[in-house]
Amino acid sequence: MSKAASRELLERLIGLATVSRDSNLALIDFIRQYLAGLGVESELFYNPERTKANLFATIGPRERGGIVLSGHTDVVPVDGQDWTVEPFSLTEREGRLYGRGTADMKGFIASVLAAVPIFLERTLELPVHLAFSYDEEVGCLGVRPMLAELAKRPHKPRLCLIGEPTEMKPVLGHKGKLAMRCHVHGAACHSAYAPYGVNAIQYAARLIGRLEEIGAQLAQPEHHDERFDPPFSTVQTGVIKGGRALNIVPAECEFDFEVRALPGFDAHEVADKLRNYAESELLLSMRAVQPDTGIHLQPLSAYPGLATPPDSEAASLLALLSGSTEFGTVAFGTEGGLFNEAGIPTVVCGPGSMDQGHKPDEFITLDQLNRCDAMLGRLAETLWSPR
Repeated sequence: MSKAASRELLERLIGLATVSRDSNLALIDFIRQYLAGLGVESELFYNPERTKANLFATIGPRERGGIVLSGHTDVVPVDGQDWTVEPFSLTEREGRLYGRGTADMKGFIASVLAAVPIFLERTLELPVHLAFSYDEEVGCLGVRPMLAELAKRPHKPRLCLIGEPTEMKPVLGHKGKLAMRCHVHGAACHSAYAPYGVNAIQYAARLIGRLEEIGAQLAQPEHHDERFDPPFSTVQTGVIKGGRALNIVPAECEFDFEVRALPGFDAHEVADKLRNYAESELLLSMRAVQPDTGIHLQPLSAYPGLATPPDSEAASLLALLSGSTEFGTVAFGTEGGLFNEAGIPTVVCGPGSMDQGHKPDEFITLDQLNRCDAMLGRLAETLWSPR
């Protein structure tokens, strides 16, 4: 594999801005044409508005399961960040490649595309599937319709490798996530008559306090899993809005909270506890003042955690490809839990570090890109059936 190939492809991918709020179709069209030029057909799975698409392609025999190489095409915004380089144009400095998405995770996609000619040169015993999704950064939304379609097919992939940035270290697990919005509907009045109103901000504060108590319970040692950092499920409130003026008792307040859940812990238990607290302790006093007040919980997004067994076929292949059995976990989430729920055992290993992800002057090193190229070359040799 040419060392320049993945770098040149990464430059093209970075130049196609794919912030989650915008379309990714220009990038998907580039990948589709690139694959077509190599004789590889691909299929697209669109969102309802047909402004975004997932791409799925197969190299090798179609009558059997194979290995999925998965990556998301969307990136986070650069708004308000102090970049010293143009974020949507690749800049090289002292062995580093700068640009939005270099680490998270167009570097991996570039390496995969650069490896396609190698896969085509081999007579593969098992196929390699390419799965590139949209809207991962806003809750792993895009990959779901693609997985639903793949579930209908007779030959399910045997396992999936997601190339999120792990510095090429083999990863078998991550936490799941549940994001919720809580809306408190109170009753407004002049602040001089505050007892005659229902202060939505104050009730929201009590709910947030209850979330803090739940989080403290989850942090107790009996709930720890030392494979993770932090070793327990966490709860935090990240956004709050409410009130119009200091002399008005606020009628509305809403806040967003998230649960980062260890594999095996159902994050919805936190939402259920908060709902029970609202119904048993808060709503009675609110409605004693104003009957039409209320508290409502709205799901925003969710994805499951991942905990692939270290003695699984997927872990064995990852050890072979990465050259290490020192399996780890990551704090951030991936689409891996969704692949796993679809019956496709999943592991994570990719170039770059999430320490650079989502930040100004995001970068990946050329060394990391080259190491990913080498890993995919080993995959081609592993799947090769000489005839």
